[in-house]
Parts: sequence; structure tokens; C-alpha cells
Amino acid sequence: MIKFPGWLQGNNEGPPDLDQVMRDLSRKINTLFGKGGGKPPNRPAANQPKSPNADEVKLPIVAIVVVAMLIWLATGFYIVDQGSLGVVKRFGNYVETTEPGPRWRLPYPLESSDVVNMEQVRRLEVGYRSAGEGSGSKVKQPKEALMLTADENIIDLQFAVQYNLKNAKDYLFNNRSTDQAVMSAAESAIREVVGKSKLDDLLQKGLADTSERMQIILDSYKTGVNITSVSLQSAQPPEQVQEAFEDVNRANQDNQRQINEGQAYANDVIPKARGTASRLLAESAGYKLKIESEAKGNASRFEQILAQYNNAPAVTRQRLFLDAQEQILSSVSKVLVDQKAGNNMLYLPLDKLIGTNGSASVTQSQSLQSLNTPAVVAPEATTATDRTRDAFRSRDRESR
Repeated sequence: MIKFPGWLQGNNEGPPDLDQVMRDLSRKINTLFGKGGGKPPNRPAANQPKSPNADEVKLPIVAIVVVAMLIWLATGFYIVDQGSLGVVKRFGNYVETTEPGPRWRLPYPLESSDVVNMEQVRRLEVGYRSAGEGSGSKVKQPKEALMLTADENIIDLQFAVQYNLKNAKDYLFNNRSTDQAVMSAAESAIREVVGKSKLDDLLQKGLADTSERMQIILDSYKTGVNITSVSLQSAQPPEQVQEAFEDVNRANQDNQRQINEGQAYANDVIPKARGTASRLLAESAGYKLKIESEAKGNASRFEQILAQYNNAPAVTRQRLFLDAQEQILSSVSKVLVDQKAGNNMLYLPLDKLIGTNGSASVTQSQSLQSLNTPAVVAPEATTATDRTRDAFRSRDRESR
């Protein structure tokens, strides 16, 4: 049973003697460490002078205090790992930021330190949550994933944000929940971009990079966070209208395929048409040059003939007639020779007969027979011959 002093038990004695209390405490401590005697020292009377007890051993209080102080100061050492920064706080207020290595600060409760990993890449999922590592399954979060587009359609977006820290002080003192701040900035930036884009553009082209927009929002709040990447995981219409959107997507693909086929056909036909047009232009230019040259040549020839005609009209007229006859008869295969006896002799060219009959001897005999025997001319041939003869005679009369 613990015995309390008389003054604690309510006796009428006066306050305890402070020296006596210290001696009792010292004796009990020595007893615990095995250095004190078994019997308590006699308490001197109040009116007797106090003398130190020979059996009493005094404990080195100063040494204990010094050792305790050294141990307390040693608790101020801390180590900052590579890739991390240390933030020292004094009574909760920011003091300094320390670099990697062994560091010292004032012990607790005067100062405290927090080691912040600056190079660790943190990942935040928006619109879904991974079920577990290696499982590959996702749990959708419709409240985060469903967004409204510019053409008043709803799209289901799932993306992941990766970030690290760039300012340890801002991270510790300006953030209550870093993940919540990053998620709010990501949703704000993504919803702003989606609200200005059409559904077809988002489904076909994907989402534009929004990391800079997120970084601007986070820097405005001094969160000390650095966005490293934003990766789009899924962009699709809601499940309730998925089939309808797939039909529309297939129709758009067919439309685009037909446009591409038409463009390919146009790329094949248009160059050919341009080449043909260029060739026709070149031919027309050549034909134009030819006609102009011939016209100029004919005009020059006519002027020369006119000069000669003025000098000798009869000779020039006869020469022109012979040249015209030579030009006309050179392009026909049959020649009618006008004889004075009044019978027309039909002259058949040997080269034409050789080409048609294939026998030179037979052709030659037929030619000789035709020369000795008058040819029988059909009424139509006779009429044509008479017309030709009349034409020649009329020209001859004109020349005369």
C-alpha cells in the first residue's frame, strides 16, 4: 500500500520540508538502482539542526540532463533520399527546403521535416478505375466519363493523367488533396475541349492534347504539380445508343470510301483529259501555222504567176492548164485518152492490175487486147466521159 505524507492525508501538520522531500526521492532512486541502505534515515526533529546522512548517495542529475539533451538533439538528424527534397517546418511554418543527403534541424517539437519524392510519377484515372493489377478489367465511373459535346451529343471519355511534383513547398502548404486537385483540373480542361468539339470529330480524330490547359489551371492555384502526360483510353458513345452510332459510323465510312474512289477516278481521268487537250491545242497550233504558211506561199506564188501572166498571157495560161491536168490526173487510177477518131480508149494501169490479179502475163495480154479492141463503155461511163470531155473543151475555149 502506498503511504502518502501526512500533509496529503489532511493532517494538521504544516507543509513538508523541501530538503526532506528531495532526500526521500534520492533514497528511492538509489534503492531502485541498488545503492541505498535498507532502512530510511531517521527524521530529525524540527528544532534540531539538519545534517547530511552518510549512507545517502547523491545521483548526478546534471549528467543525466546532459545525456538526455544530447539524445534529444540527435533526433534532429534526418536523411533526404535521391530525387527527393526535404521541407523544414518550425512550429508548422515553412523554414527552408533541403537538398538530398544527411541533414539536421532542431528536434521536435521545435521543428519538423517532411521528405517529398519529386521524381515519382503518380497516375490518376478519370472516368474509370482499374479493378486490379494484371486483371485488365475496368470499372466505369459514369459521373466522370459522360460529357456533352458542341452538337449536343453525349460521349463517354476515359483517360489517364500522369503527374509528378515540381515544388515541394506548394505541394505541402497549398494542397489538401493533390489527387482531387488534379482530377478537378483534368475534368475542367477536358470538358472545355469536348464542349467545343463535335461528336464525329472526337470519335474519328480523338481528343486534342490538354496537358498544357491542365497545367495552367494547376499553376494558377500553386499546387506544385507538373502534368507529364494525358493518355486517352476510350472515346465512344454511351452504351444505350452504341448500335445507332455504329450504323452512322459505317455509313460515314462508306461515304468517305466513295469519295476516295471518286477522287481516285478524277485523278486518273483529269490528267488524261488535260494531256489530250494539250495535244489538241498543239495540233491546232501546228495546223494553223501550216495553213498560214500555205496561204502565204500561195499568195506569193499567185503574185509571181501574175507577173509572168502580164508578160505572156497565152503561154502562162497554157502552162497553168497543163499543171492543173497533171495534178488532177495524178490522183486517179484510170485515164481516158481522147483520140481524133472519136473512140475513147480505156487505159488500165499495169501496176493496179498486177496487184489485183497477181499475174503479170495475164495482165499484159489483157492490156494489149484492150489497146487493139475498142472498149465497150456503159451508158453511165459514156455519159461521164462526155461530161469530162465537155469540161476540157470548155476550159480550152476559155483559154483561147
